[in-house]
Amino acid sequence: MTKVERPPRDRHKRTAAFDAAAFLARPRDGRSVIKYRKNDVIFSQGDPADAVFYIQKGKLKVTVVSDRGKEAVASILGPDEFFGEACMAGQLQRLVTVSAMTDAVVARVEKTAMIRLVRDQPDVSQMFMTHILNRTIRVEADLIDQLFNSSERRLARLLLLLANYGKEGKPEPIIAKISQETLAEMIGTTRSRVSFFMNRFRKLGFISYNGHIEVHKSLLNLVLHEQPHIET
Repeated sequence: MTKVERPPRDRHKRTAAFDAAAFLARPRDGRSVIKYRKNDVIFSQGDPADAVFYIQKGKLKVTVVSDRGKEAVASILGPDEFFGEACMAGQLQRLVTVSAMTDAVVARVEKTAMIRLVRDQPDVSQMFMTHILNRTIRVEADLIDQLFNSSERRLARLLLLLANYGKEGKPEPIIAKISQETLAEMIGTTRSRVSFFMNRFRKLGFISYNGHIEVHKSLLNLVLHEQPHIET
């Protein structure tokens, strides 16, 4: 009688889910993990664009300096976000400066290694493409916000974004100390207007101060249903 071979006992077991974030955090094959202290610079405007970065922990600030020497804050980045990815599209020099607003842990992936990962690792590719699409959507929303919304509504939207509203469904405290000057630069208004709106938000119970800014879900109502009021 012919003996029938049985498949290995673990043949039909489901393999563990691939953790793309953890994979990027393993220092090997062009990947390294770097710890930054508050105010440390990850890269500066004009530096060679030769790597992609992935934030594991902390908040980073993206700034740009004009030809006349004026500096402006372009965006704030947080955990699970990529940055510096323009090098993969042929950018040779950094157009912005990225620095740490808090202590941070960042994975650095050399350009060639990142291209190889996107090509050979479907989960990394999906994670990276999702980031690119979300970034595109964010840029479009920022443009619409700047063109059509009042400065008060732009500030409310920015605070919700900084508090990660929408990622887990519940706003979280903004741990990093963000000055009113920085908020004003990001929404295109004056510091005095930001101060006025912040005091108004606090009186209405939209935000609170306790060593940091705590954003409440009620602030979303202002973004969704803005009512006419005094404006610049």
